[in-house]
Amino acid sequence: MTSPIISLKNVSLTLESKAGPVEILSGTDLSVSGGQAVGIVGPSGSGKTTMLMVIAGLEPVSSGQVDVVGAEFSSLGEDELARIRGEHIGIVFQSFHLVPTMTALENVALPLEFSGVNGAREIARGCLDDVGLSHRMGHFPAELSGGEQQRVAIARAIAPGPKLLLADEPTGNLDVSTGAQIIDLMFELRARNGLSLVLVTHDEGLAEKCDRVIHMQDGRIVKDQNLLIEAVS
Repeated sequence: MTSPIISLKNVSLTLESKAGPVEILSGTDLSVSGGQAVGIVGPSGSGKTTMLMVIAGLEPVSSGQVDVVGAEFSSLGEDELARIRGEHIGIVFQSFHLVPTMTALENVALPLEFSGVNGAREIARGCLDDVGLSHRMGHFPAELSGGEQQRVAIARAIAPGPKLLLADEPTGNLDVSTGAQIIDLMFELRARNGLSLVLVTHDEGLAEKCDRVIHMQDGRIVKDQNLLIEAVS
């Protein structure tokens, strides 16, 4: 039996605040198979973005076990977690996080060059072509529309050839039409590259494009819908 690409077991996360400890995640269990697309929905403060950060290895948990892309995160230091993210996990945020003084091509090539990948510029060109921006490679972020900047961010996320793509409200800063194009692009790239996808969104209609929808409330998973099974039954 193939191991899941994501496995959270009894994960809890408590953060300190001026008012005392605040429980962000509570006893969370989640298993995601390779190649699966999972949407995570819930009201603000439900813990959905925090769960994504835990899966990315960007937020350490208070208790429980986090296994992602074959690595048990609690046993790893920051350098090793960064290496795993760089090689196996692509992340797309609501804000594009592009370096303003670098061209689209340079932004996509940058993490590859940091990792010492040979032919980083050629790989970056191919990824920008994949997202429909071959004609904008020499442009700086300020010269690109919001949708184009998010395409650059997606190209940067897929450039290392990750197994897992994480997206946190990737259409949040875009108009409806542009957002729909970005989502279509992400699902196209997911199918083409055989990626697993975890999509955090406030839009349940958007989440229902996935194979499963995880509903969160008060730091807990309250519903896990397998839409593929529902479609057959």
